[in-house]
Amino acid sequence: MQVQLRIRRFNPEKDEKPWWGEYTLDNVNPNDSVLDLLHRVKWEIDGTLTLRRSCAHGVCGSDAMRINGANALACKTLVARLIKEGATQARIQVEPILGLPVVKDLVVDMEPFFEHYKSVKPYFINNSPPPENGRERLQSPEDRARYDDTTKCILCAACTTSCPSFWADGRYVGPAAIVQAHRFIFDSRDEGYAERLKVVGDTFGVWRCRTVFNCTNACPREIEVTKAIAEVKRALTTGKV
Repeated sequence: MQVQLRIRRFNPEKDEKPWWGEYTLDNVNPNDSVLDLLHRVKWEIDGTLTLRRSCAHGVCGSDAMRINGANALACKTLVARLIKEGATQARIQVEPILGLPVVKDLVVDMEPFFEHYKSVKPYFINNSPPPENGRERLQSPEDRARYDDTTKCILCAACTTSCPSFWADGRYVGPAAIVQAHRFIFDSRDEGYAERLKVVGDTFGVWRCRTVFNCTNACPREIEVTKAIAEVKRALTTGKV
C-alpha cells in the first residue's frame, strides 16, 4: 500500500518556524510500524530528519510522539491501526509531543520532564535498621499488588505531554511524576511517603489534575494513570496510605 507521511519539521539553525514535510512511501506493509516509516524517510529520502529512538520494542520509551493527533510510541503503533481495513492508501501525520521545547524535528528537550520526575524522590527510602542476618525487607503479595500497576512506567512522557494542565502551565509536576510518587507512597516498606505527599500536594501537584483521562489513554503500558492520581489525592485528604 501507499502512505503519505506528513511530518512536523523544525531545524532551529535555519528555520524561523516549524513546517510540514510531505513524503510518499510505496510498498508499505500494514504491519510496519510508524517507526519503520520514519526510518525509511531518514535512510532513503531525507537524512536530515531527526528523531529519538532506541530499543524499537516499546521498552525504552524514547520514541514517544503525536501520531494522527494522539500520543503514542512510534515503535508500537502499526500502520494497520491507523487505516481502514482493506485500504490501499493512507495518510499519517507525525509531530513532536507537546508541552516541551522542540530541539529539532521530532526531538524535544526532556529535561523539564525529568526535573519533575526527580522532585518526587523516585527511589526507595527506609532508614530503619535492616532485617537481621542480611534478610530482605519482606512484603506480602497483597502489599506488592497495591502499587504493581505504577511500577510499569517507562518514562516516555506520553502521559504528561498529553495533559492539558501541563500544556497550560509547565510547572505542573505532571502525571508521570505522580505515577512515580504513587509507586513509592504505597510501598509498605518505604518510609518517605510524607516527603512525597508534601511534593505532590503542592500548588502544582495533584490538584492541578482535571481528570481529563488523556494520560490514561496515552500510556503505552496501559497504566491506570488517572486512578493512581486519584489514589494519591485520597492519601493527601485522608492521611491514609
